[in-house]
Amino acid sequence: MITLIKSGIYKLIETKKDTKVLYLDQHAYAWITSKDIGEILIVSHKAHKTDCLLSVGDYRLYSVHDEVSLTDLNHLELEAGAGLWQGYLLPTGLPDDQKKRSRVIPTPQLINEPVFQAM
Repeated sequence: MITLIKSGIYKLIETKKDTKVLYLDQHAYAWITSKDIGEILIVSHKAHKTDCLLSVGDYRLYSVHDEVSLTDLNHLELEAGAGLWQGYLLPTGLPDDQKKRSRVIPTPQLINEPVFQAM
């Protein structure tokens, strides 16, 4: 079963200190790479000054359970261009005030893909 948890507009920026920040609507997450863990999102309540705008578009957050071709986790999909999407797995969901960090794993698995292929 695939459940749409949330959708909206995202923005990915980079600060002067080379920190990437992902905004999902008004929620900010620092996107960093840890040598030991890999890529992680960290909840942020700080205002970040944009040095470089990397990407903007729609996003969709899904919960996936018992689907044959998809991993049973939360899936975050970011629009990368006209009809192009990049998928990410969130093993513990998005970070929040109680759980400040979450892994984010790039994946070729896409939920949106069949919708755009049919158009």
